[in-house]
Amino acid sequence: MNWQIDVAVQTPAHSALGDVLSYASGAPVTPGTLLRVPLGRREVLGVAWSVRQDDAGPAAMALKPIAAVLDALAPLGDAWRDLVAFAARYYQRSLGEIALAALPPQLRDLSAVQLARRLKRKSAEAAASAASGMAPSHVTLSAEQAESLARFEAEAGPFLLFGSTGSGKTEVYLRAVAALLAREPQAQALVMVPEINLTPQLEARFKERFGPDAVVSLHSGMTNPQRLASWLAAHSGAARIVLGTRMAVFTSMPMLRLIVVDEEHDPSYKQQEGARYSARDLAIWRGRRENAKVILGSATPSLESWHQSRPAAGADPGGRYVRLAMPSRIGTGALPKVRLVDMNLQPPKTVLSAVLLDAIGQRIARGEQSMVFLNRRGYAPVLACGDCGWRSECPHCSAFRVFHKIDRTLRCHHCGFTERVPRACPECGNLDIAPVGRGTERLEEHLGELFAAVRRPDGSAVRIARIDADSTRKQGALESQLAAVHSGEVDVLVGTQMIAKGHDFRRITLVAAINPDGALFSSDFRAPERLFSLLMQSAGRAGRDAAYVSAQGATAEMWIQTHHPQHPLFAALKQHDYPAFAQGELEERAAAGMPPFAYRALLRADARTQEAAQAFLGAANAAADDLPGADQVTRYPAVPLAIQRVANVERAQMLLESPSRAALQRLLSGWQPVLHELRRTPEGKGVIRWLVDVDPHSI
Repeated sequence: MNWQIDVAVQTPAHSALGDVLSYASGAPVTPGTLLRVPLGRREVLGVAWSVRQDDAGPAAMALKPIAAVLDALAPLGDAWRDLVAFAARYYQRSLGEIALAALPPQLRDLSAVQLARRLKRKSAEAAASAASGMAPSHVTLSAEQAESLARFEAEAGPFLLFGSTGSGKTEVYLRAVAALLAREPQAQALVMVPEINLTPQLEARFKERFGPDAVVSLHSGMTNPQRLASWLAAHSGAARIVLGTRMAVFTSMPMLRLIVVDEEHDPSYKQQEGARYSARDLAIWRGRRENAKVILGSATPSLESWHQSRPAAGADPGGRYVRLAMPSRIGTGALPKVRLVDMNLQPPKTVLSAVLLDAIGQRIARGEQSMVFLNRRGYAPVLACGDCGWRSECPHCSAFRVFHKIDRTLRCHHCGFTERVPRACPECGNLDIAPVGRGTERLEEHLGELFAAVRRPDGSAVRIARIDADSTRKQGALESQLAAVHSGEVDVLVGTQMIAKGHDFRRITLVAAINPDGALFSSDFRAPERLFSLLMQSAGRAGRDAAYVSAQGATAEMWIQTHHPQHPLFAALKQHDYPAFAQGELEERAAAGMPPFAYRALLRADARTQEAAQAFLGAANAAADDLPGADQVTRYPAVPLAIQRVANVERAQMLLESPSRAALQRLLSGWQPVLHELRRTPEGKGVIRWLVDVDPHSI
């Protein structure tokens, strides 16, 4: 008897081959089983999606047989397949693309025999390792933490844990996981963090509490064998807790009962390549499907989550989330005092104001640490010639190459094109080409010059360290730099937003933001929300150890240098009043019909020329007129992206907006075959790729 197996495989992007491909089998296969199947001239990994008995008709005879069944591994469950199917449908991608991207890369290359051997070895290791006990917590809960945990246990959620920086959100996560594991012997918990550099710190706390065998990590910084080992431990149920970045939301966890999304506001939860999913939103959907509780935690929640957690008022039934508030810091610690420096009153071209330098100097003299935050890496954003006006433009992108003084290179941060710094202006030969603007590298050098004569309490020279994507490129560099900060070797830490998130620095009493004004008047409507979050998170690094601050007789401070001290964003920040800021922003967005009061998608085209990209989008716009849902969706004209050209590819986009999520989804799903067809018409000539971005983060 023949069986027809519909298999999800990673088909080439925009191949329009459909969600699943059909293969023949002499025996039935359980849906969710991993298979190896022929695709063109290759043999690839696939997931059995549906199975049906087939008659021996001509169509069945034409099907290729499956090559191998990887039945040593338990099939992927119904809930996992539902999550993948929902993500593919909602984010307008193929089923196989999502399903295969969710599996560890090394799994794609293993034969049935190799996988069986690997699993046999893993089960032997698991049997040999002693079961770890759960270490009791010796931390005394604050009243706010205790109340939040009590409500979490009593109510269904999903929950938004709105806790100020230093309020003890991590301890709430640890207690919630501990209560779950004590109550259900087989239960599993998924804990998500926005960035890889936060994973080791959290991993150490979880392993200390639950034992090393109960916890595995999953993020792109791991080697392929490490990722496979972690994934297999989660899939088999051996790992009780999975800690990971956005990719971990797709981890197969058959006994998942709790999902924690820490720093839920962070843009890193939104994938920016390929399938552009939001891991935070998928966590909410997965929790509902698998009957798992979900906690979103943040000191500065996304406005979407804040709106969803609003309490009922009058005719408004309120949001779907339960808001748990922890406004106070643990112990006697106070939130840092926010000081604004009006740069309009400073001499022209001042980088660091005299009052800020004096404040940092006082901290150095007392042996305390300061943190200076500038969200621009490199030495200077541009190298320029004063004679002819030449600037260090990238020949492949509509952007400037950044000057990196350490290795004397001009480097494009978009396409990676790098050249040695020219000895003279390439246009006119002028030897006097100079850096314009300031990055973290130049700020580090400038601080070194300013504090060269200052001494630490022990008489040694001031030590300044820099943490950004350039200084942490080498393996282990970030860990060693963070260790130096924690041990007190560093007096002033300079860095990008990498240092603003999640780190528990105990001796920092001053944080300074040098030039945050750019985001106040950005064309991106989310820019103020991101800036407020970044500044509040940065401020949260100061004065975290109340006993240390008190012993030093110091006051934790956040300094902000700005040309717009009267801006309402800074007024809310001075009061640490996120609710006031959120209310103002939501009122503006409601009046303008922007998310979360409307739903958006982008159609983007990348082409050899801007004309080709816009012609494709124009034809797509015209073809959408008759599609279901089109009457409820506003389609804006196509425009170039802010950075129009990257790696010699021209980019254009078209915005779609609707008050109805369902109408937008109907239009997008009806549009897919039309867009595939358009690629083959004259309007599609010159188009390299197109993509749909649902719920885009930046426009």
